[in-house]
Amino acid sequence: MRFATKNEAVKDAFINELKNNGIRFKVKERLSYETFIGYMIEGTLEEIRAQIDALSGEEKEVIVRGFQSFKEQILHALEHLKEGETFETLLSEGYWMGDIIDQLMKNSALDIRENKVKLKEGIDATKLKFQFRFPYELAKQVDVIEKVAKQFAFIDLVPEWEIEIKELRIERVNQALQIAAKYFPEKDVMNVYFALIGKSIVANEILKALRNEKVPVDVIIKEFLRIFPFEIPTEKGVMVINATEKSLYSILRELEKVGYIDIKGNKVRKIKEL
Repeated sequence: MRFATKNEAVKDAFINELKNNGIRFKVKERLSYETFIGYMIEGTLEEIRAQIDALSGEEKEVIVRGFQSFKEQILHALEHLKEGETFETLLSEGYWMGDIIDQLMKNSALDIRENKVKLKEGIDATKLKFQFRFPYELAKQVDVIEKVAKQFAFIDLVPEWEIEIKELRIERVNQALQIAAKYFPEKDVMNVYFALIGKSIVANEILKALRNEKVPVDVIIKEFLRIFPFEIPTEKGVMVINATEKSLYSILRELEKVGYIDIKGNKVRKIKEL
């Protein structure tokens, strides 16, 4: 029931929308990483292409396509840099632009003044040295690849933010996931959506089972474990929900925290409906 992102701008925009819509959530920050494991060919664009052309085998065609894309990115970046652009404008093109800028800086090809980046006068792009990298999965014949390419590993230690939606009401879940759809892949949104809907349904069923009586926590837990997994027909098919003993305790604690039930002396009492 959580979304994770390493993009601080996405995190800020998402939680601001959740706040503005009064949706309950929790944010955790942890250390994470980005990695690229593969191979690298160094040289001018012409030299890199010559080394790729020396390859044979099924991977050559895929590597050539990757190199063509890399070359187009460099040429696109150089066009922007002739007149000069801010870092923000350049990086808005995509994560790849940061790598191109870094490689041009290693070539001492850029002037940077007051956050504006510009290609130095008289730079001959055909003489600049680049690193073309491709993932290790493309290397079907490692011994052949390693004749022209070096092994390359990049590890970037970065913060990651986990945003957990803490809503139990179905209408609020729907609202939260409509917002999430702007910031996260459809698959992630769908997974979190059905998980939250499942939790909301279980929470509602617990409240229905309690009626207005005090019930021992162990009894309510055993009753639900007995009927799990249960099926719910939908317009297009069926939803199957299952939960463990620990999961049910967690839902009870969440219901208590937000004021829907009261737990005292190992007995649970309903205070209000969802």
